[in-house]
Amino acid sequence: MSSGRALILYAFGEPLRRATNRDHLFAFARHSRLRCHYVNIAVRPIPRRLRSVDYDLVVLHTSVLAALRWPPRPPRFMRRLEPLHAMSAVKIALPQDDFLRSQPVGELLERLRVDHVFTPVPASEWPRIYRAVDRSRTQFHPALTGYLEDEEVARMERITAQEGERRPIDVGYRAWHAPPWLGRHGALKTRIAEVFAQEGPRHGLTVDISTRDGDTKFGDEWTRFMAQCKYTIGVEGGASIDDYDGSVRAATDAYLAAHPDATFDEVEAACFPGRDGELRLRALSPRHLEACVTRTCQVLIEGHYDGVLTAGTHYLPLKADLSNLDEVLEEMARDERRAEITENAYRDVVASRAWTYAAFVAQVERTVFGDAVPAAPPETSAEDRVAELGERLSWRWVAVRSRVLMPLWLKLLGLIPRSVAERLKRMLLR
Repeated sequence: MSSGRALILYAFGEPLRRATNRDHLFAFARHSRLRCHYVNIAVRPIPRRLRSVDYDLVVLHTSVLAALRWPPRPPRFMRRLEPLHAMSAVKIALPQDDFLRSQPVGELLERLRVDHVFTPVPASEWPRIYRAVDRSRTQFHPALTGYLEDEEVARMERITAQEGERRPIDVGYRAWHAPPWLGRHGALKTRIAEVFAQEGPRHGLTVDISTRDGDTKFGDEWTRFMAQCKYTIGVEGGASIDDYDGSVRAATDAYLAAHPDATFDEVEAACFPGRDGELRLRALSPRHLEACVTRTCQVLIEGHYDGVLTAGTHYLPLKADLSNLDEVLEEMARDERRAEITENAYRDVVASRAWTYAAFVAQVERTVFGDAVPAAPPETSAEDRVAELGERLSWRWVAVRSRVLMPLWLKLLGLIPRSVAERLKRMLLR
């Protein structure tokens, strides 16, 4: 018998600083026809009262699967997933960063008998990355790493309008310094930052480009920055190395700790010789969608972008080997096509509403339930109240832990002997 309810399991140990993370997490609460119960298994188990609910759908959020990619993971975290074995609900998973430690993720999906996986990984790479999953039973479906949320779009449009037509920055960009274990594809994020920072001014362009962590912008500050830029640069997310068990990253981190000034070629020769290019994982990122909202013209390494963005129509294409760099910079300096391209991108990506969280949730529900999506019950039950109260208390605990307890813990670790600190760490991870 249908309950009209869904259980969303997620794992966040810190407050959500990025709107993209918040919108992704609460997409089902906002747009599903089911009544959603959220449980943060990073801080608590599934309440006993909720384990008896006859859920129609169980969602393993991206954050739960991401937690498996960054060991060590406390055994109690895994124990909190055990009640899923007894649940007859349809189970779905929303993985990202599939290139890293997909072995434990795949093994978990198989052990829990997950029915559907919605992933940004191209279909050609599913057999390699998810070799531990029985794909004759578990169905895989394409999905983006993020979508547009109506409230967030409205907020970004207000900020963009406040900034007006004057865009004092010709080229703006922020990116992290990609580690070598992502492969040469990941290194492109850093490479284009360096090249445009150097060559942009030579073509008369004002640039504000950085890969420093301290220059990262969040929330309204990030939107305002984008609205001040005529152009931004970028590349598809993803990686070109399949680090199935995490050994490539472990070897790379150890090598860089001993050789901090090593070049990519040196790291490759020592840690993953001949493996770069074994994986073709490319994906659109939420930043590409945000640029469409703020009408910031994108200059991107030419790619597929999940079929959302088309070269020449929605962005200025740059060759991966940068062979047309001068040509692109000259076109940016002339600034003749920017209005046309940003209008195309806004019309086809934003105004079309084809790439919203509402559309994504509807797609998931159609895939799982067909035309018979269960409707949420009209009455609020005791279980609904338990779920709502637990969710509020969980976020309060996350705030206390991150703002008070974690700083105290880090300070304590600096005061006690290393051997004692390691023993305490092992006790906490039991």
